[in-house]
Amino acid sequence: MNFIEELNWRGMIHDKMPGIEEQLQKEKTTAYVGIDPTADSLHIGHLVSIMMLKHFQLAGHNPIVLLGGATGMIGDPSGKSEERNLLTEREIRHNELCVKTQLLKFLDFDKKENPAEILNNYDWTKKYKILDFLREIGKHITINYMLAKDSVKSRLETGISFTEFTYQLIQAYDFFWLYENKNCTLQMGGSDQWGNITTGMELIRRKSQGETFGLTCPLITKSDGGKFGKTEDGNIWLDPKKTSPYKFYQFWLNCSDEDSEKYIKIFTTLNKTEIEKIISEHKESPHSRLLQKTLAKFLTVTVHSIDDYNAAINASEILFGKGTLESLKNLPEELFLSIFEGVPKFEISKNELEKKTEIFTFLTETASIFGSKGEIRRLIKDNGISINKEKINENFVFSEKELLNDKYILVQKGKKNYFLIIVK
Repeated sequence: MNFIEELNWRGMIHDKMPGIEEQLQKEKTTAYVGIDPTADSLHIGHLVSIMMLKHFQLAGHNPIVLLGGATGMIGDPSGKSEERNLLTEREIRHNELCVKTQLLKFLDFDKKENPAEILNNYDWTKKYKILDFLREIGKHITINYMLAKDSVKSRLETGISFTEFTYQLIQAYDFFWLYENKNCTLQMGGSDQWGNITTGMELIRRKSQGETFGLTCPLITKSDGGKFGKTEDGNIWLDPKKTSPYKFYQFWLNCSDEDSEKYIKIFTTLNKTEIEKIISEHKESPHSRLLQKTLAKFLTVTVHSIDDYNAAINASEILFGKGTLESLKNLPEELFLSIFEGVPKFEISKNELEKKTEIFTFLTETASIFGSKGEIRRLIKDNGISINKEKINENFVFSEKELLNDKYILVQKGKKNYFLIIVK
């Protein structure tokens, strides 16, 4: 299966220039995807274009990741309703180093035949004098041509600065530079980049009479209309400090069946036969969530590690009823807090524990988890209250020996309702 066929069955093609299939079959081709390093981590929205490069490399071609050190200092108006904050060179360079580390998990930069390459457009843009740029680049693209682009038209009513207006010219020059210096004839990206991509192709045609190509993938959406990769806390990042491996794993595990069937084709390298088998088995037994589990495992192991994946599995078992006091004690504090991040929390002082308070007063007054002592009594009778994953009786007394990580007590009501007592 060639590269275009591979992307087609995976649902990863939105627009493509005529002749691209013939070009890829004719010779080894170099393609690039641009990423503006506006943060010190990639998020899962970046993974679509990265996976395009991954399949491109697997098909025997040369992939380039172009970090937009220069364009990142300006801001791409595509898909934006307002101006972005401009970053300093120091911020851009820091972000670049962080992003490079994450890309190593997807692309092979040491492959003998067709190694991936990382470049930064700041390196060839920073010395370009504005008069030279206007004379050598600007004169080849008309204002009418630039105004016709959706990324510009959508901003004309709300306003667009000259800075962001020039973005497509600088990106066009990137394609031209890569064409001249790296024999790059294909630019890929999200469907919102089609206007910028074709501007680069037009510049190459006018300046060098060269033939180049563009290919875009659809912008990923969720079946419920929500924005892909967004949660109440914001983006799902690849950096474990921004999104813990547990939360990363849970994001994919909680995808709908419809979304998972789409995502497993886009975000994994499992082949068509393997994926069709998984989808078929999932439909026979949807409650087993085979699709979600396969997707979550593949990405958690790829982005983080097998150890992080196993820790996420153990953490999930704790949250959904299979955990024990021993497993709670063995959890690192960061993972413990990540698991119970959204549960109601109650703060008490250590003095309260020294009083060795019986359970009824403690859970209604010291930590106001329950509304009445009668409710507690009924739940205990039905084995409905657990402290640190262990069932308790009416004689239970709170003391410092219940503390997890020297500061937490986990109260569970029934199977799914958790409360976290934090001892100051």
